[in-house]
This record gives sequence, structure tokens and C-alpha cells, in this order.
Amino acid sequence: MKENARSTTGTSLRVRDASPSSGMCPICIRECKVLCEIGKSAFRGREVLYPEPERYGESTAASNKDYGLHWRDLQIMVEVRGAQGIAEDPDKALFPNVDITQTLGGIKVKIPVIIPGLGSTDVARRNWLGLSMGAAISGVIDVIGENVCGMDEDAKFDSKGMVVDSPQLRFRVDQYRTFWDGEFGDIGVQTNVEDQRCGVALYAIKKLGVNIIERKWGQGAKNIGGEVRIHSLEKALMLKKRGYVVIPDPEDPAVQEAFRKKVFDNFERHSRVGMPEFKGFIEDIKWLRNEGAKKVFLKTGSPNPYAIAFIMKCASAARVDLLTLDGAGGGTGMSPVPMMQECSTPTLYLESIVLDAVRILKKRGKYIPDIVIAGGFTNETQIFKAIAMSNCGEGPVVKGVAMARAPITAAMKADYFTKLAEAEDLPHSFRDRYSEDPAKFFITMTELKSRFGKAIGKDLPWTAIGVYTYFDRIKVGLQQLIAGCKKFRLDLINREDLASLTPLARDVTKIPMIQEYDNKSFENILDF
Repeated sequence: MKENARSTTGTSLRVRDASPSSGMCPICIRECKVLCEIGKSAFRGREVLYPEPERYGESTAASNKDYGLHWRDLQIMVEVRGAQGIAEDPDKALFPNVDITQTLGGIKVKIPVIIPGLGSTDVARRNWLGLSMGAAISGVIDVIGENVCGMDEDAKFDSKGMVVDSPQLRFRVDQYRTFWDGEFGDIGVQTNVEDQRCGVALYAIKKLGVNIIERKWGQGAKNIGGEVRIHSLEKALMLKKRGYVVIPDPEDPAVQEAFRKKVFDNFERHSRVGMPEFKGFIEDIKWLRNEGAKKVFLKTGSPNPYAIAFIMKCASAARVDLLTLDGAGGGTGMSPVPMMQECSTPTLYLESIVLDAVRILKKRGKYIPDIVIAGGFTNETQIFKAIAMSNCGEGPVVKGVAMARAPITAAMKADYFTKLAEAEDLPHSFRDRYSEDPAKFFITMTELKSRFGKAIGKDLPWTAIGVYTYFDRIKVGLQQLIAGCKKFRLDLINREDLASLTPLARDVTKIPMIQEYDNKSFENILDF
């Protein structure tokens, strides 16, 4: 990896053979017109800490660092004999009959996926219709992220600073419920320090009838609070008055003058980081339940192993319904690139540490919440491995995964290509293969038309169809993988369905390599 040239910051080098230690060109020359990170930082300073600010609201970002251990270092071990969870009958043991429904925190879902806290970033706001409605018709949980009320210019607050109305939050809740069947999935609201200070949870419970409240302690991409870019001086001033940290100070006359002269064109709005404390957290969760929260979730980042132990202790003692732990490396809005690259525990290492904590807690007879793992999940093989790895014989501890960047990409791509179709500007290769009519190029249209009829493409936008179609691929892919192991329920897959491909994977996960796979049984089978 080139530390001085990253695609996420829009920087590059003049030569290909970078210095391994510094990341700089071995010979740096004055006349170079290429902007490396040092060069760009000479002009734009702190902006270069973030994924290209020019693409804010239209992109998501993630680390491109190789953490040395990946889901691909585990291999799925398929079976040829028998069938579990279904009759041993070739006419019944078919992959479409695999049951991948799940319960996450007491809520039934059609696939083991949750869309985690997408809050006040522009990319979440712009794609909300597709994400929320797509999640609803797919039967998965969608969690509205932090700071939505605080960022809502039309929100109303009482004399004590408590929110009494937020059109933006109400809109997001309502859009999910428009096509929700009321049985699979649900909409939740995530809260951080600022949200707690202005009573967002109470507003969501009492006024909007929200069932799920999620507390947040950081995320895998960063642990310094939520951040967004603000392109309006008036909004920057409003947010500072509402208690947010805004950089540079929009009340400074010199800063206002520089903004008007377009020396810079955006402000950074930062949230505070909570200071979790064991007893206080337990009391807070009890208070939420007393106030009417039917389900209480906790979402955290992926700190060091001792902090993970503290998180597991708190989640167990407070008996939260669902705990989401977010592995290093991914961000949906404005996470600092150096922090995405270099901080926190990568996902596979994270799950291994969490499972160690679960074993200890179980041995001591403690409560284990449903666990969801986040951090770079994009396909069904990763989901299979994350769930199977957590089943040591009593059913999976990891009940599902959280996915943010992938469904956002599905929504953005669906929106972009349907707009290209309207403009008669689709790529020739796409148009020739899939037609130029959105009603034809989404493969799930036949099924969805029978469910929603004329709402397709109107009240139910194409972006939602894109998200649904992406999740349908996840569903079918999971069914195929599980059937390949001759199992026909999600809860039956376990560690015996996996083998490590590298010594590091074996050392971290404690899953044997293929050549070590159940040698005793191998010999016994040949004894006839």
C-alpha cells in the first residue's frame, strides 16, 4: 500500500517504485505536477484526511489496507451424504427449500442481515427511500443513524432543548413503514451523545411509535464521533447553536469572510464520543425499557481486545437484545482515511475475540445477546462463514451481519442506471443485454409486480427495487451454500463446515486447516 497516494484521497505518485518506509517518491522533484498526499496537504491541509470531499454525499469509502487475514482464508467444506433439517429425499433436499429466516434481537427477518445506523450523512439521506423501502420489502431491519434530528433544519425543540418534532426523522420512519408487512424486519433509531441530550429516543418512542432504540459507541471506521460536511454558513451556525462541534468556527468573522470568498466551501460538523461506564449503561438500558422501548440494541466499533471484553460485559449485564460489533475498515460518509486504514480490530480478528468472550461468559452462566458482526460484508460466502464460525455446537452466536456500503451501492447504482435509461444514455453493452427499460432490467420484476403492482417505479422507487434485488441474490446464494453442506436451516451450519487455508487463519480462528480436518474420522470411514 502507498501511504502517500490513495484513491480515497484522490492522490497519486509521479513514479511507481515508492519508498517502502515513507511512501514518497524515491526522488521528489520541485517541478512535479502530480499531487501526492504531502503535496495536496500543502494546499488543502485537513481536507486530505478525508475521502475526497468533492465526492461527499455521492460516495462511500473504505480502507484498502491488507490486514493479513480475510474471509477468503476460510474455505467452506461441502458434504456429499445425507441431509439435516429436511427429509433425506432428492426431491425435497433442494436448495430453494433451505430456510434462512432468522431472529435478530427478537425480531424475525427473512435474511440474516441488518442495515446499520445510516444517519445524517448526505449519502444516507439521498438514498434513504431506496434503502428503507428496499429493506422493508426484503424483510430486514433498518436502523436510522445518529444526528438526524440535530441536523434537521425544520426540527422543533422545547425550552429545555428536547426535540418535539423532526420532519426528517418522521419521514425516515414513515418511508420504511410504507411497504412494511409488519411481520419481518422493523425500523430502529440510533442515538449518540447529542441525540441523548436532546431526547431523540423519547421522541422516537412516544411520538413515532418506534420499537427499537440503539445506543452507539463508535464504529469500525472511526471512534471519534460522527462527522459530516456542511456547505451552508447558515446551517453551520445553526448546528453550533444546537451544541455540535463545527470546524472551523462559523461564528468567527474571519472564517465567514474566507467562506464567502470561497477559500473553502464546507464546514465539518463533529459529534462527541460517549464515555461508557458499566453501572450507568445498565441504568440507561433499564430506563429505555421503562420508557417504552420494546427492543434495545447496542452498536460499537472494534477497539482493542480489553475494550471488547468490556463491551461484552456491558451488553450481557444490561441484557441488550442485540449487539452489533463493527470491524475495522469501512465507512459510509466521512471517516478519516488514516483512521479507517490504521485503527481498530479487523473483522475476522474481531469475531474471534468476541467468540472468546462468549465462551467465558457462557461458562459463567451469563446472558449472551444476539450478536451481529459488521465490517466489509458484501456477499453470501462471507455471511455464511461469519455465522458458521460462531456455532460451536449449541447454535450460532453470531445471528447475522450488518451491511451498509453494499446496499447503498445497490441503491446508487439502481438510481444512476434508471436515470441513464430516462436520458437514453445507457452503456451499449448494458442496453443490448438487459434492455433499456427498467421494468425489464431488474430480474425480480415479475415477483415484485405481483406483490406491488402499479406502485413499482412510482411509490416504490427503482432504488428500492435495486436494494431488494441485491438482497435476493444474497438470499439465493446463502441457500445454495447451505444446501451444499447438506443442511437446510441456517442454524445448522457450524465450524465443521469450515477449514482454514492459512496457518494464520487457523491460529486466529482455531479452525483446522484442510489437511488437519478430522483425521480420526477419515481413518475410521476407511475401516470396512
